[in-house]
Amino acid sequence: MGHRRDFLKKTALLGLTGIVGSLAGKKQLDQIESASHFVAGSPNFKLPVLPYAFDALEPFIDKQTMEIHYSKHHQGYIDKLNGNPDANFDYQVDDISKCKNVDQNTSTLIRNNLGGYYNHSLFWTLLNPNPQAGVNLPAGELASAIVKDFGSFEKFKLEFSEAAVKLFGSGWCWLIVKERQLKITTTPNQDNPLMKVTNDQGKIVLALDLWEHAYYLKYQNKRKDYIAGWWNIVNWTKAQELYLSK
Repeated sequence: MGHRRDFLKKTALLGLTGIVGSLAGKKQLDQIESASHFVAGSPNFKLPVLPYAFDALEPFIDKQTMEIHYSKHHQGYIDKLNGNPDANFDYQVDDISKCKNVDQNTSTLIRNNLGGYYNHSLFWTLLNPNPQAGVNLPAGELASAIVKDFGSFEKFKLEFSEAAVKLFGSGWCWLIVKERQLKITTTPNQDNPLMKVTNDQGKIVLALDLWEHAYYLKYQNKRKDYIAGWWNIVNWTKAQELYLSK
């Protein structure tokens, strides 16, 4: 029975290829194969729904970058997790607990791809279309905490931007709560402040992706310009929610 199903599947795919010889047909075939693999694998991790259109963050993050970043890079981390599960990895706990369990003994596959999955899932929610460029500011308890711990929002913004610019290579810049105070920290690759492998562990409030794939199509090597644009689309409502969470 299994051989018959495989034969019918291959026959259907070959038939589709023969009928549709255009690039559109190839794309449709790829989508069928991808969907079939996704269902058969019973994945533990799934790509979260993007809360806005690919072009919604223009002009600060362009449509093509968003589409590739979300559907290729983020999906890639998920595919690697689902395709190569670590025997000692507990998929039943929540995503934050998964990250908190990462230590020096965690496999490289889990550390890198779990980080890539979680960091991006959070990053999308911390971006927000904002047509009023230049007036995107925090409010409420988070705004007060920023002033208390950094002196002013302007000083915080400068310090965060400088830390992000100076990070060598690929990684992330974070605003976290550590020992009841806000602190700016950076991590390499796909590490995050929840993991035991980082120097500064704490509750995440804000995240900025500094991998080149997050900005290179629009900004090339001008990371500073990417960071300057990013301030216009920070979702401060979500950041406040994270700040107030237990």
